[in-house]
Parts: sequence; C-alpha cells; structure tokens
Amino acid sequence: MNAPLLAGRIALVTGAGRGIGRGIAEAFAAAGATVMLAARTQTDLRDCAQAIEHAGGRAAWQCADVGDAAACTALVEHTVATLGALDILVHNAGIFPMSPIEAMSDADWNRVLDVNLGSAFRLTRASIPHLRARGGGRLLFTSSVTGNRVAAPGCAHYAASKAGMNGFIRSAALELAADRITVNGVEPGLVLTPGAAAVTDDAIRAAMAGFVPLKRWGEPADIAGAMLYLASDAAAYVTGQTIVVDGGALLPENGAMMLDDSHG
Repeated sequence: MNAPLLAGRIALVTGAGRGIGRGIAEAFAAAGATVMLAARTQTDLRDCAQAIEHAGGRAAWQCADVGDAAACTALVEHTVATLGALDILVHNAGIFPMSPIEAMSDADWNRVLDVNLGSAFRLTRASIPHLRARGGGRLLFTSSVTGNRVAAPGCAHYAASKAGMNGFIRSAALELAADRITVNGVEPGLVLTPGAAAVTDDAIRAAMAGFVPLKRWGEPADIAGAMLYLASDAAAYVTGQTIVVDGGALLPENGAMMLDDSHG
C-alpha cells in the first residue's frame, strides 16, 4: 500500500525537455518509474535528467524529432534496449506555430500534423508489441481543449491535430483493450510553460487568468498529476477517455460572466 505509484515501471516521455513534458517526467520519476526522456534539445534533456537524478530518481535521455517517422520507431526500440522494457508511453511532444489558414502552406500544415498526430500513431504502433509482452500497459497523450472544445485564430492545423488525437485515443483504446493496454489523454487549458511565457507579458497573463474560475494559469505539475493518475493502477478500468485540466475555464457560457466580481 505504501509503494510508490509507478514503482518498477519504465516510461517513455516525449517532449520531456521542458514545460509540461518535463513536469510529467519528474512526477513519474518521483513516483518510482524509470524514465526515458525524449526531445530535440540535448541541453534541456540533460538538465531534466540531472534534476531527476538529484532528487533520487532514475532517468535516461535520447534526442529525437518525432516528426520524423523513422525516429519514432527508433526511439521506442532505444528505450527498450536501454531500460529493458516499456510499460508507459507518454506522447507529449507537440508544436503550435501560428498562421491564418489563407497564409498557411502545405508544408506548415503537414509539419504540425506529423509532429502532433502522425507521431502519436507511429509511437503507438512501435510500442504495442513491447506493452503486450509486459501483459499490458499505458498509452497516454497530451491533447488540448483547442480543437476539441474551443478554437483560436491561427491554430487550424494545431486544432485539427488535437481533435484527431482524441479520435485516435478512442479507436486505439477499443483495439487494445483485450491486451490490457489502456489509452487515455489529458486536455490542458492555459498552462504557463516557457513557450507561453515567451509570447506573453505579466499584464497579458494576468488578464487571461481573469477569465479562469480558479484565477490562475495552470502549471506543468497540474497536468502531470492527471497523467500520473492515468498511468497508475488507480486508473486500470479507465480507457478511451480524456481529462480536461483547465481551472474551470470551459464552465462559463462566455468570458463576460467572469467579469462579475460576485463570482470570485
């Protein structure tokens, strides 16, 4: 009863160098998992691995661009070869360049779909035999409220990739249930990552937080907590689902309702 939630598990986390992915990797390591960190930037991966090890956890890392089809398979195989097995895949890597549809090139569209959605398929396909060999496992995905519940100008390719991800989650969950492989995701709302911080200032962030019932931005740890639940035995009977983690931002009918001080 007192064992760490993920004791003895081996997890692969993409996009683990910073932001939400790093938060997930650190939470999983703190819960007893051995974590393979994957991202494109070597320095970010080294920093994350060192932080995990300094805290008493276990981590390895591998540079990878999951937008490349061959890299997805190679990453899974490297994880198994290095750590001995695979129990949990967390596909968190994603890109969100801004472009209006009229100005969007085919290359822009295809790159976002490849990195965000195509890699979900390829990583899953590569992981299935290894999860099956362990008698089951977890496939977890960082989706988004964007595309599934809300929209934003300039994000049509991103929205399409995340809406497609939710459809993929449901289909994969149905196919893999007999193998005791569960497939779930988390839909973050506003999360203060280094990327978000770089394109906003304090005033903008404060104004945006005003439209969230909990009156704050999410932190990577908020998303990691939901992922930790889905990866754990507590979620053994949960599959084909996504959890919205947005501080209640989707609850009001419109943003004007949050301007009434009597509500908060």
